[in-house]
Amino acid sequence: MGVLALLWGSTFLWIELALRALSPLQVTVARCLLGAGALLVLCLATGRRLPRGRAVWGHVFVAAFWCNALPFALFSLGQRTVGSGLAGVLNATTPLWSLLLGLALGTERGLRPVRAGGLLLGFAGVVVIFAPWQGAGQVGWGALAIVAAAASYAVGFAYMGRHLVGRGHVTLSLSSAQLVAATVLTGLSLPFDGRPPAHIAPAGLIAVVVLGIFATGITFHLTYRIIADEGATNAATVGYLLPVVSLVLGFVVLDEPFSPRAAAGMVIVLVGVGMTRRKRPSQVPPTRGPRRTRPGLPDPLVPRTK
Repeated sequence: MGVLALLWGSTFLWIELALRALSPLQVTVARCLLGAGALLVLCLATGRRLPRGRAVWGHVFVAAFWCNALPFALFSLGQRTVGSGLAGVLNATTPLWSLLLGLALGTERGLRPVRAGGLLLGFAGVVVIFAPWQGAGQVGWGALAIVAAAASYAVGFAYMGRHLVGRGHVTLSLSSAQLVAATVLTGLSLPFDGRPPAHIAPAGLIAVVVLGIFATGITFHLTYRIIADEGATNAATVGYLLPVVSLVLGFVVLDEPFSPRAAAGMVIVLVGVGMTRRKRPSQVPPTRGPRRTRPGLPDPLVPRTK
């Protein structure tokens, strides 16, 4: 989860740098293509095959739309007016959308007070970082696009958890297939971009490559693994860690503003994530007394001798 937070949180920095050379749609297609290529290479190296069957690929394309094509495009569009640090903060609403969907679909039952309090505390930390009471004018169409992308992630996670995970398919094969489908979906809209072929500067080229291979391909595979192991809601809680990474990187690399209020909000976020990660203690079966057998019958726990 920590590695996923570092990679995913750096996504907003790489998008910010990539947008200096490419259009939002070009960034979306490039990251899907490079991410799919990286995972296909891993599939080839490990002897994995892509899933087969029209029904499976139908679910893959639906999941690719909600979890890849749509949010990737919304992030690229939104970050034309929203900084990378704020983008990571807004994306931290994904766990809340995921929890609401889980409760609505009935997949999230018996939410314990500790986890519910952690989700609320994490949201409070995001509010502290965002500080909407200051009226800084940052809530515009770009911010709304990123919030919509966060909600789209939650829909995609829930769909993946219900229709793809736990069906006998290897997660590496599923994640590779889904990024291939996302590449097809985003590539179909590329002729309508209206922008001539870009002349990519070296810095922009490096940003696009890192964004595609690491912040998209590897990140998405790790997300699939967490969904398979712990469920969609737990996978979405990593979104609360993203503001920590995105704000720090935005401040260090892009010289974006950073304040003590943001630092306090990050501490609150971390505490909230820790609460959501607490699992119910395993129940130890009560100790039983000596087994009693009826006279003349062998004790099944005592080995027989010949």
